[in-house]
Amino acid sequence: QVQLVESGGGLVQAGGSLRLSCAATGSIFSIAAMGWYRQAPGKQRELVATMSSGGSTNYADSVKGRFTISRDNAKNTVYLQMNSLKSEDTAVYYCNALIGVYYYWGQGTQVTVSS
Repeated sequence: QVQLVESGGGLVQAGGSLRLSCAATGSIFSIAAMGWYRQAPGKQRELVATMSSGGSTNYADSVKGRFTISRDNAKNTVYLQMNSLKSEDTAVYYCNALIGVYYYWGQGTQVTVSS
């Protein structure tokens, strides 16, 4: 049974920083890709950033230059460093991982940016 366990969300003032972590646990042979998505109230879930096992990254235009995704493959963990946070970054952030042929999701962690 694979689980994604997220941590690091919270309340921060605009311009501040937060770091999200997501650890994959369970029977894992290899993780092809890991990433972060977010969903704000009344909006669809959207991609924030992804990273392949080889280190290739993809970012939403809205976070480029402010957010950085990184991985520790030995720990099956992905991180999202979020700097210069804006009120529009307020959302529930979900970790996602492609393991084998299945996509797995974390339970979500709330990020609230106060202006």
